[in-house]
Amino acid sequence: MINEFEIYHGIAFSRILHGAKAEVSFSSYRDDDNSTYILNGRVGLYIKYSTKRLSPWRFSFTKDQQENFIELREKFKNAFLALICQKDGVVLLSFNEVRQILDERIDAVEWISVSRGKGKMYSVKGSDGELEFKIGKNMFPEKLFEFF
Repeated sequence: MINEFEIYHGIAFSRILHGAKAEVSFSSYRDDDNSTYILNGRVGLYIKYSTKRLSPWRFSFTKDQQENFIELREKFKNAFLALICQKDGVVLLSFNEVRQILDERIDAVEWISVSRGKGKMYSVKGSDGELEFKIGKNMFPEKLFEFF
């Protein structure tokens, strides 16, 4: 049986593989967390997905998930969060961008919301703030490639 996360994570992996101009390797970071990966041995990637068909897409983060993302950043200088918005697209946030919307105080459950109007860019906000800029629909995965 195919797990739902495998389908959505496959979107991210496929876009990375087909967009890269160099060799790309993937490995799992933690055996107990199916959301954390290592790219080319030096870039951390945490993937979350929403099955909701239309904007806004909401992503919940438990305390454990936030701590896993922080651990990923501590281990690798560059850590990113990929938010897969059903079939609409993928929003990629750097660790520092995530910190703008989910601050250093970790609550039991926090959230990130991604919205996009037809033909518009993505707006991103979280429990503790909002990004001051919008993210283009086609910015994933190019933002990762500068770290390969």
